[in-house]
Amino acid sequence: MKCLFAANWKMNKSCREASEYPRALETQLKDVPFQIGKDYDVLLAPMSLQLAELGKQIEGKGIGLAAQNSGPGKSGAYTGELSPASIKELGCRWVILGHSERRHVFKEDDLLVLKRAQAAMEEGLNVMLCVGELLQDRKTGSTNQVIEAQLKILTEKKLPPDFAQRLIIAYEPVWAIGTGENATPEQAQEVHAFIRQWFSDKISAQAASQLRILYGGSVKPENAGEIMAEPDVDGLLVGSASLDPSVFAGVIKNGLKSKTVGGK
Repeated sequence: MKCLFAANWKMNKSCREASEYPRALETQLKDVPFQIGKDYDVLLAPMSLQLAELGKQIEGKGIGLAAQNSGPGKSGAYTGELSPASIKELGCRWVILGHSERRHVFKEDDLLVLKRAQAAMEEGLNVMLCVGELLQDRKTGSTNQVIEAQLKILTEKKLPPDFAQRLIIAYEPVWAIGTGENATPEQAQEVHAFIRQWFSDKISAQAASQLRILYGGSVKPENAGEIMAEPDVDGLLVGSASLDPSVFAGVIKNGLKSKTVGGK
């Protein structure tokens, strides 16, 4: 499967900076002997205010566009939410749901994440579902139980029958997000393997084999290669290191060196 590098800009960048980013990233990746969209995937997730303009700037470049969240319904009395139908109109194919900041800062629970996923998929969007444990969970050996509880929404029969083909899982240990700390490659692999086995047991072996599982949490060029070298790590969800196109390009380049890409 193609590896994926996703940039989550969170609440950063002006609209001007966002519009200039794709060209700068393209310049930084000129020496990569692989083609975006054909050999590997790149996904940009800006603030909602930047989606329309960024969609124009990435047209024809093979770069994908994602929203950082979407509403729990097609339309209605949801002040401040983003309509999944409107997101799709702006050229987005993906939406990030269940990010730890949404779960822990804005107190979104699994039921709300499920409603968002259901509404998004009903509008034809694909979902990147984020899962991850707190430091206390890691210390008490509860990581797998926490991850399983967050994945359980996928078994509630409320998503389209083909949801598994339209899904990416991003594992982000909460204690490693924006802290400078990151899970070791071995820790990441352990959780990714657990997620893939869970999919095999609860969804299907085929779905598990085709599922892309990303790692996120203080990813930078210096650790991208060793994390991507793990067999069940299919890509990276990058936060602060994605804000500078030259740094994000470094993440991509080092990550690609650890995978078989385009048959090489």
